[in-house]
Amino acid sequence: MIPIDEKHIIKKLKAGDNEAYKYIYDYHYVALCKLSYYLLKDRVQAESIVNDVIFHLWEVRDKLELVPPLRNYLIIAVRNKCLNYLALKQQETEIRFSTIEQAGIQLQNIVSDNEHPLGNLLKEELESKIHESINKLPPACKQVFTMSRFREMSYEEISRELGISVNTVKYHIKSALVILKKELGTFLCIIFAFYPTLLL
Repeated sequence: MIPIDEKHIIKKLKAGDNEAYKYIYDYHYVALCKLSYYLLKDRVQAESIVNDVIFHLWEVRDKLELVPPLRNYLIIAVRNKCLNYLALKQQETEIRFSTIEQAGIQLQNIVSDNEHPLGNLLKEELESKIHESINKLPPACKQVFTMSRFREMSYEEISRELGISVNTVKYHIKSALVILKKELGTFLCIIFAFYPTLLL
């Protein structure tokens, strides 16, 4: 059954009322994360996509023709974004394998120490380079990125622990990814082989 106040919520949303934004999180976030996780089997990425969808809704709220129930719109948006992510990930995987093969390196020889004695040394070198690059991030950016990628905390958990908004968490994550991808550019193909979700 459609909540009796969703038409009012939509009006408040279009007016830029933060209470409407909070309503979407309170009543739809968990269900959307379950849907996203079902499609992706990746908790961190699932939550990231749901946050992106809700934030995008907020950004373009005055341009959309929304009608109750809001969950219908949100489910379609999350589903489409998940499918786009999976398609892009498949393309990136194909490109990474192609790039590695063109360089004369077989991926299985890199990730398996038993078959490639230099694999462990390469991984140690990459870890050193990654941590060196992360340490160059601005302090707040570094803290949020570390909590997300190494402690596997959700945006909501980081927000609560640091006392900042979810949007601020997202800003720091996106800033970190831009900086790290630029800093680690020449290592990206190999980094994706060892740490496929680190820079996604």
